[in-house]
Amino acid sequence: MTILVRLDVLLAERKMKSRELAQYIGITEPNLSLLKSGKVKGIRFDTLEKICEALKCQPGDLLEYRADTPGEDQA
Repeated sequence: MTILVRLDVLLAERKMKSRELAQYIGITEPNLSLLKSGKVKGIRFDTLEKICEALKCQPGDLLEYRADTPGEDQA
């Protein structure tokens, strides 16, 4: 199972810089970068809420689930 984070796509569509979003939601740019790259294990609901508020989107617009295909290595 893979959860893809589409934050880069939404930032580009909204013409918003990572720095602006990080300041708006109250996290550091390095932490936002980790979130954008999908290298985090989870996200707090209050952070998700602030991102959705800033980007005027729904959580489903930010996150996408992809099932593993047969033959893929599973961790």
